[in-house]
Amino acid sequence: MVFVLGFSKSIFGVLTPYVTSSFDKHALTATTSVLANIASGVVVLPYARLIEVWGRPESFSLMVLLTTLGSVMMACCQNVETYCAAQVFYYVGYYGIQFSLVILIADSAPIRNRALLFGIVWSPSLCSIWAYGPAADSILRTIGFRWGFGVWSIAVPVFCAPLTFLMFRYYGAAKSAGVIAKPTSTKRWPKSTMYWIKEFDVVGLLILATGLSLLLLALSIYSYQGKGWESPTIISFLIIGPLLLVAFGLYEKYIAPTTFVSAKLLRDQTVVWTNVMAATLYTSEFLCSAYVYSMLIVVFDQDVIQATYINNIYSIGSSAATLVFGVAIRYYGRVKWYTIFLAIPLFILGQGLMIAFRPSFTPVGLMIFCQIAIAFGGGLIYPIEQMILMDVSREYTTALLAVESVVVYAGKAAGAAIATAIWTKMFKSRLMEYLPSDEISRVDHIYGSLDVQSSYAPGSEARLAINHAYLDTQRVIFIAATAILSVTWISVFFWRDIDAGRRKSATARGA
Repeated sequence: MVFVLGFSKSIFGVLTPYVTSSFDKHALTATTSVLANIASGVVVLPYARLIEVWGRPESFSLMVLLTTLGSVMMACCQNVETYCAAQVFYYVGYYGIQFSLVILIADSAPIRNRALLFGIVWSPSLCSIWAYGPAADSILRTIGFRWGFGVWSIAVPVFCAPLTFLMFRYYGAAKSAGVIAKPTSTKRWPKSTMYWIKEFDVVGLLILATGLSLLLLALSIYSYQGKGWESPTIISFLIIGPLLLVAFGLYEKYIAPTTFVSAKLLRDQTVVWTNVMAATLYTSEFLCSAYVYSMLIVVFDQDVIQATYINNIYSIGSSAATLVFGVAIRYYGRVKWYTIFLAIPLFILGQGLMIAFRPSFTPVGLMIFCQIAIAFGGGLIYPIEQMILMDVSREYTTALLAVESVVVYAGKAAGAAIATAIWTKMFKSRLMEYLPSDEISRVDHIYGSLDVQSSYAPGSEARLAINHAYLDTQRVIFIAATAILSVTWISVFFWRDIDAGRRKSATARGA
C-alpha cells in the first residue's frame, strides 16, 4: 500500500508543472499545493479526534475514499482552480493515511523501536523511486497527464483494501476482547448535529483554515492582480487573514467548547520549540524545493526520467537514513544531539550549496549531492520530531501529533507561498531583462509554460537568457530557505534531552 501511495504522490508531483503549463500558468506550480497543505494540516486535528471516537479502521477508510476522489478530480480538471481543489482532497486523504500509520506505530511499539518501524513502513520508496521517472515519462509521451491521474483512482483503493480489511478484523476482535475502552460520551451517537460541531471544534477549524488560506494565497496570487500588492483583494486578504488567526487563538482560549489538548501541555517548553522547529524546517524545505524540478528540466537540461530521479532522491535517501537511524537509536538514544549535530546541519549544507549556482556554474553533480544531503537530514528529523512529542505525554500522543501536523502543513504551505511570491516577482522581470529583443513578444508564453521554456535549443541565446532568469530567481529562494534554517537549528537547543534508547515503556494509551 505504501509503495502504491508513494508511487502515485511522486508521479503527481512530476505531472503538476505540466498541468499548470497546459493552462499557461506554470508560475502557479507551487501555489497549487498551498491550499492542499493548509487543509491537510487543519483536518488532522478533527481526524485525530475522529480516530478515537469513530475508530481506526472507519477513519482510515474515509481517508482512502478522499484520496481516490482527489485522483478522479485531477483526471477531470479543466482549469487550475479545479486542480487545486482536487489536490486538497488527494492530500487530505494521503496524509490522513500517513497519520493513521504513525498512530498505528505509536499504539503498537515502545518508543525505542518506533524510529526503526518508521523506517520499515516507509522503506518501499527505496525501490519505487526507480520507477517514478520512466513511468512519468511514459505517461507524458503516451496516455497524457489525465490518465496519468486516472489510473491511480483505481489502483489506490485496490491496494488499500487488504490493510483496511485487516484493520476492521483486528479492531473488531480487540473490541470483543475488551482491549479497547471507548470514552463514555462516545458509546452512543448523539441526536444533535450541534454536538458534533462542538465536539470537533468545527467553528475554530474554519477560522484557522480561512485565516491561513487568505494570508498565504495573498503571497501566491498577487502578481495575477491588476494592481499587484495594491489590489483591493490582496489588501483585504493581508488584513483579514492575520485577524482571523488572532481570532482563532482567542476563540480557542475563551470560547471553544472543546479543545484537542490542554493549554498547559501546549505551553510545555519541548512542545513549543518542537513546533517552532517543525514550522521553520518545513517552510524552508518547501520554499527551497518548489521549483527544483522545473530547474532540472530547463537549467540542467535533464529529461523527464533524469529530472524525476534527481527530484526524488529525497524519498530514497530519507528512507535509508531513517532505517539506519532506527538501528542507531537503540544503542545511543539522545535524539536531541542527532538533530543538532547531524540532521539540521545536513539541511543547511544541502540548501546552502545550491546558492553557488551561477550561469557559468551549474554542475548537475553538485545538485545531486545537495539533494542527498537534504534527504539524509530529512530521514533523521522525521522520526525525531514524532518521537519527541510521543515522549512528552503518552495520554495525549495523538493530539500532540495532530497539533504538530497542523504546524508542519502550515509550514509547507508557507514555503510554497513564499516561493511563488519570489518567483512571480522576479522571474518575469528577469526574462524581460535577459531575453533577446525578438523573443520579448513571447515572454508571457515563456513565463507561463515549462514546455515552452525547455523547447529552446540548449546554448541558444533565448535558452541562456531563460536559464539566467531561473538562476537569479532561484538564488534568492535558496538564500531565503537557508536563512530560515538558523531558527530551526537554534530551537532544538530548548528541547528536553530524552534518551529514547533507554525507554522501554509500552504503548500509547490511545490504543
